[in-house]
Amino acid sequence: MLDYRKYLVLVFIYLVASFNSFPSENEISDKEEFDPAEEIMHHIADAYEWHFFDVTDEEGNVHPISMPLPVILYANGSFDIFMSGEFDHGKATVTRGENTYILYHNKIYMANEDGGIDYDEEHHPMNTRPLDISITKNVFAMLLSAIIILLIFISVARAYRKRPGAPKGLQSFMEPIILFIRDDVVIPTIGEKKYHKYINYLLTVFFFIWINNVLGLLPGGANLTGNIAVTMTLAVFTLLITNFSGKKTYWGHIFATPGLPIWLSPIMIPIEMVGILAKPFALMIRLFANITAGHIIVLSLISLIFIFKTIYIAPVSIVFVLFMDILELFVAVLQAYIFTLLSSLFIGLAVQEHH
Repeated sequence: MLDYRKYLVLVFIYLVASFNSFPSENEISDKEEFDPAEEIMHHIADAYEWHFFDVTDEEGNVHPISMPLPVILYANGSFDIFMSGEFDHGKATVTRGENTYILYHNKIYMANEDGGIDYDEEHHPMNTRPLDISITKNVFAMLLSAIIILLIFISVARAYRKRPGAPKGLQSFMEPIILFIRDDVVIPTIGEKKYHKYINYLLTVFFFIWINNVLGLLPGGANLTGNIAVTMTLAVFTLLITNFSGKKTYWGHIFATPGLPIWLSPIMIPIEMVGILAKPFALMIRLFANITAGHIIVLSLISLIFIFKTIYIAPVSIVFVLFMDILELFVAVLQAYIFTLLSSLFIGLAVQEHH
């Protein structure tokens, strides 16, 4: 029989870790009103440190428990490298040579002569920003997911060399997924003769999105696939592969659509060109919006406890959070599948021969 106590313990740890990242009752009482939008945007945004949870001492002081990450800046002709912990969560400035940096609203600026921020009439920072190539939370999560993917596939490849027969262990889990992507997604859309050139990219995209979607559901996890810069980069890869692989037939339908009167070409060509950009744009927005919306809903349900300022709302909030987390596990693989399917379809349309 299954020991359900183990699962209850895991659920309890997950919920405690999730709630620890939100303000305590003492913190709420010290403020005029709890702002759920500010807390939610803080949790889904990128950061220069990996925040895990907060610890409140006997005097009511809050101490964030986080992992500092490397900050790499270029300003005034020099590179400055240090750990984000030197900012002391935005309470201190960091000086390297003639450059003084300040962390303000999770962005790094060049501090003024007084070591602060200058504002315009609308209270927007006027300080210049250095060239920032830091290892942020999202970058670190991306590197971590790349390592996980390498470990998985290297382990599976080695296992196949040792046991070329029936798969076992991790092989038995990975093989049906890989075969499904190959046989039911890539081959039907690209074709059996040409899919070999693109299967590696499409499998990488699928597992990269899936793994990062799942990692983002962990308490304190990075919202990597909910970052529009990441989804834009993935969409650009699909755009470049699709158009560089395009055959004469593909470009012929764009610049000289068969059966189209010549006088309509000046109208249809710009429309077709917009269509080329609209496809990856849809890929970018779909993945970004779905993953971000999932995080916002879960955090909003947790925020209900602090909005109503009562523990009696907690059971309702917990039930809905667990339901949403289960749903998000399905969405994680679904969005990876949709991105891979549409990418494969766009590539297939570009490489098909004239019929």
